[in-house]
Amino acid sequence: MADSLNAHFLSRKLHSLTGLVPVGGFLLFHLWENSMARKGEQFYNEHVVQGIGDLLNYKLAIELCLGAAILFHGVYGLVVWWQGRSNTRRFRYGGNLRYLLQRITAFTTLAFILWHVITTRIAAGLDEAVENNLFLHMQRIYEDPVNVVLYIVGIAGATFHLANGLWLLGINWGLTTHPRAQKLSMWACTALFVVITFLGVHAIWGFNQRLF
Repeated sequence: MADSLNAHFLSRKLHSLTGLVPVGGFLLFHLWENSMARKGEQFYNEHVVQGIGDLLNYKLAIELCLGAAILFHGVYGLVVWWQGRSNTRRFRYGGNLRYLLQRITAFTTLAFILWHVITTRIAAGLDEAVENNLFLHMQRIYEDPVNVVLYIVGIAGATFHLANGLWLLGINWGLTTHPRAQKLSMWACTALFVVITFLGVHAIWGFNQRLF
């Protein structure tokens, strides 16, 4: 029994940690690099896609590690979601709503990542034209208003999941145990959510500035 509890405790800690590093860190980096699309097709393809690719000498190893972290965080997150119970129907407090949204965005973010990887990374591996001009490929994706809506919803879900998860991490790791510390952390995480969501929408605008 004790071993089972210890394994669950360690799994929860590892789950929250992988949500911050490397998954959360990569999300911030990925939104930032895509926001460079505002500088145009040539700059994005040469300095972002090719430039960053050249810097990552161990690209395959990094992608495998990142993929394993996302898989663990996502699958174990779904286990936590399945075992958890929200009571928003009886108590509509902010904490319960965030609890429910954290569980919903766990599922939607996992689905969004899968869709995004298939339509970009895998598409580039199967089609040389996509690999040579990812900017144009993304621009064509955003020509469909449905894809724009899906990306905005997907990005907002992912950024909320990260920001709210960061707030929960502070509590779970004993960093923000005092109510005042939790309140300040909530404001900071809310600001983070707004900023990085804007960064994601800004990236969409960068690929197709006629949208807005």
